[in-house]
Amino acid sequence: MNLNHRIAFVWVLLLSMISAWGDPPAGPAPLKVGVSPQFPPMIYKEGDALAGLEVDFAKALGKELGRPVQFVEVDWEDEIPALADGRTDIIMSSMSITIARQLRVSFAQPYLAIGQTVLVRREDAGKFVFGFPIEPQGKVGVLKATTGDYLVQQEFPHAKRKAFDSPEDAAKALARGKIDMLICDSPTAWWLAGENETVGLTVVPILLSHENLAWAVGKSNPDLLVSVNNALGKLEANGIATAIIKRWLPLYQ
Repeated sequence: MNLNHRIAFVWVLLLSMISAWGDPPAGPAPLKVGVSPQFPPMIYKEGDALAGLEVDFAKALGKELGRPVQFVEVDWEDEIPALADGRTDIIMSSMSITIARQLRVSFAQPYLAIGQTVLVRREDAGKFVFGFPIEPQGKVGVLKATTGDYLVQQEFPHAKRKAFDSPEDAAKALARGKIDMLICDSPTAWWLAGENETVGLTVVPILLSHENLAWAVGKSNPDLLVSVNNALGKLEANGIATAIIKRWLPLYQ
């Protein structure tokens, strides 16, 4: 057998071995996490990077599930449709459990209890010494399509409601006197108070509701729901969940 024949034989042998081995085994599928980064400190943007409690939780969840995490940014109102059509596997975006949402998604076990609260200008805080009025006066700001928005529509139908797409825009409007209060999730209210302390915004420590936050998966994905609940249980048992919450919400500890 001359040299050329030997080279050809080696190539044939290598090709046959590669064919016998087949393609290398694929790694675990990424966990597509739906986020709407507009609810600091739960989920928001620092420059171009995602940050917040939900980001830390998603990374910890992915580690427990043995799956890489792929964040998928969607508009808040598109979170459930994106889950339903497979663009995402799970919603981790500060979503409260409601009866209406339970008809469309399956919620994992709650990981945090919050409530709707009120952000006002500091000079107006004294108006709430004796509690929240039965029907708030002036213009009430809300974040569009959130439980705070629904609460105002249901409980205060005569209020002069103004919906905002972002908490930052709502806080600016409050500071400039365009609205008289902002009703939103308590973590966001406290965050906005800290960010806008120098312009005189403060939280009225009155909860207008009691809500549980949880992650949501599709109704057709019960196996993932079981896995997520098991992973959350481990994160709570080993203290990681508490550490994440304490990092972002020190007032809750």
